[in-house]
Amino acid sequence: MPELNVTAETLVCAAGRYDRALHKSSRMYPPPKRISLPKPTEAWPKENILLLQEYQQWLLNGGVSRNCIYQIYVPMAGHVLGLNRVPHPQISLDEDLDKALEYIVARQMSDGWTANCRRALNRFRSFMQLKRGTVTFSKVTMFDHSRYTGNLPLWLVDCLNEIRILAQANWRQTRVSQLLLKFWRINTVLWDWLVVNEHLDQDKGPEGVREIRRQQIYDYIDARMNDRMSTASINVELRMFQSSLRHLQDQDVLVPASLLAIKGLKQKDRMPRFLKDEDVAKLRDYHEERVQTVHSPQKSRDVLLDRAIFYLMWQSGLRLGEVEELLVEDVDLASRQVTVKAGKGTVDRVVYLTPDTSQALEAYLARRGQGIGKWHDHFFLYRFKGADRRMIGKRIKVAGQTCGVKVSPHRLRHTFATQLVNAGCPITTIQRLLGHRRLGSTMVYARVHDKTVAEHYFKAMAKIEARMTGNSPTDTFNENLERMENCWSQMNELGEAPSLEQFHQTWTTMRDEMFQMMQHLTAAGPPVG
Repeated sequence: MPELNVTAETLVCAAGRYDRALHKSSRMYPPPKRISLPKPTEAWPKENILLLQEYQQWLLNGGVSRNCIYQIYVPMAGHVLGLNRVPHPQISLDEDLDKALEYIVARQMSDGWTANCRRALNRFRSFMQLKRGTVTFSKVTMFDHSRYTGNLPLWLVDCLNEIRILAQANWRQTRVSQLLLKFWRINTVLWDWLVVNEHLDQDKGPEGVREIRRQQIYDYIDARMNDRMSTASINVELRMFQSSLRHLQDQDVLVPASLLAIKGLKQKDRMPRFLKDEDVAKLRDYHEERVQTVHSPQKSRDVLLDRAIFYLMWQSGLRLGEVEELLVEDVDLASRQVTVKAGKGTVDRVVYLTPDTSQALEAYLARRGQGIGKWHDHFFLYRFKGADRRMIGKRIKVAGQTCGVKVSPHRLRHTFATQLVNAGCPITTIQRLLGHRRLGSTMVYARVHDKTVAEHYFKAMAKIEARMTGNSPTDTFNENLERMENCWSQMNELGEAPSLEQFHQTWTTMRDEMFQMMQHLTAAGPPVG
């Protein structure tokens, strides 16, 4: 961790604040006589006083509110140091830190206050681990799928687990727990319905699949529709069921072809929802105004975070999960580009930064602070941890509500693609920027709002109107050509070279007429005949 330039004034800021808090709490809530009492800072080793100041500054850089720092976090760290008057490298992060919590419990404070003190103690433990370089990463716990597979036969659970292993290879690490829950919920619902309704004979093993009939699947679809499930959800459940059937088929299990031939329900062809330019301008001005008007250091950091995420999603088209997993090493501000690693479908790509986006990221990076544990290298931090998708989505929606704009993270991505289409950017370039494997996924943006189609329409309609009014482009061209010939004939009849003023006047008239003719030709199309 970087060394702090600690002066006598800053020492009073942290140590003096703790001494005052200790004196006030002892006077208002006298502790029992049977417990050990923390000592004031005058009895501490000097390096512990420096540590307390460093901890306070670390909290401030991380965006924690001053009230929480001064009322909870610094006092709890002070209790640890006041109860263990040895140099802080010798303090045990287990037994010695628990002494501070025992002190709080012995004073019989409220349950809410004790819970806050416990959280503050864990925060100080994380700081000490970071300072000692002994950060521990959270362990990965196995997902218990018994709540979804309780009614299913063992052979079917093994089959689904094999499918899960293959699918999990393409999952983002930060979303494994959510995707595990989603996988078992979606892949078991139809099988569970078949077992409960006795359409699957469990005693026959995998061969019992041969007795499932098409009508039974239709009955399941009707039941789900009666439960008011969406068409998209029913189709996903049907596709996952058919996927498990194909996996069984690959294991030489006879599967009725009629089950694999069932088509899903017809869904609405939804168009991507994007923001109008004026709505984007409202959001942009809102974030810029907040940056200019905020005064609190903690709020300033959060405001810079919001602005950086907004610009990155709007002008670079990143997905919400890609913003969540972005690392410091992935952002190259010098080259104005970001490397998106293992995006959707494990596709790597490079996106580029506009000057405004680069400036917003650079301003945030200067106030980013430090992350704890596995979030140490994450680009976007919030309270020492990586900014998660729920927090990002909520803050974007709150910004939209303030501006009167209905916005979501993915709508910003749709806006990015739509604006590129309208600016004439090639569709294949947009495909690479969005990270789409199939061009068809990108073509939907050209379909939703293509100015080229609008220009072709209005040009064709102008041509039709000109033809129906009898004023065709050919007639207009011939008429202007005849007038030009008459003008030159009049000049030749003068018998002498025209004056410069006469020539300029005649040429100006001809130029204006030709300009009007070309405008009409551009709107109506090429002459016919």
